[in-house]
Amino acid sequence: MMAVAFSAALFFILWGILNDSLVDAPHITAGISASIFLSGAIVLREVVLRIARNRLIREQRRLERNFALPSVKAGESRKLTIERNTAILDDIKRKSEAARVLGKFSAGHREVYELCGDYILRNDSELKNVNASSPRLSPLLKGRTLANELHRFHMLKWAEIEVTARTTEAGNRVIPEDKIEAAKGALDVIEESLEFYPSERSLIQSRELLQDLLVSIKVSNWIEQAERAAFKKEYTLAKSLYRDALFDLGRDNVHSSAREVAAQRINAEIDRIRHLETDG
Repeated sequence: MMAVAFSAALFFILWGILNDSLVDAPHITAGISASIFLSGAIVLREVVLRIARNRLIREQRRLERNFALPSVKAGESRKLTIERNTAILDDIKRKSEAARVLGKFSAGHREVYELCGDYILRNDSELKNVNASSPRLSPLLKGRTLANELHRFHMLKWAEIEVTARTTEAGNRVIPEDKIEAAKGALDVIEESLEFYPSERSLIQSRELLQDLLVSIKVSNWIEQAERAAFKKEYTLAKSLYRDALFDLGRDNVHSSAREVAAQRINAEIDRIRHLETDG
């Protein structure tokens, strides 16, 4: 409701400013600007809600797996004994092997890396209270090393499978909004993985490629709409859409030769439309 109110206010403010400036069809430009603001607010809300939802889902899964850990009998200590530590690690290794066999399915890899994450947290808590002479120290340290290795392997494998699937989906979609949604989903996967491995080069490169893909989809959509508007001689609308394309090209402050070429072509189209308006 606040976004709608701000959009309405923005519409009337811009309409008044543009009307005083003697701009052609000021209500159209003001309406487009207000619509862009409202759409941006909706997208931002969806991003925030998605992040919160994913975090909630991860916490729920973690709680469910905690209940699935070897049960503790009444009066029995929750200490991670050598036997219990071995049992948990054996379970993780079995599921790791199964996930590798069914390598094309991301769910198995996700289950393993989440199990490893839970074990690492529990292991860290135990290590704080283990004496240097304790027979549990060596098994716990070895278990943590193994869990770290499996966590990294399965998280990166999960990310690879998910990103490949979502990127393919983005390429197969016809509606621009569906393409954008699929590309954003792939980017969310990379961002989640980078929370654990922020210096992993493969993840950083994938994020850069996905950001370029997302920008390309958005810019192509703006250009297509602008071309239709220009064909209908709706020159004011066409210029506004081309400017939206330029905004998306530069909003993340990423510079590349491909983006520079695209920006030059868009500016050339804007100049061409201005000449058409003048000739008209």
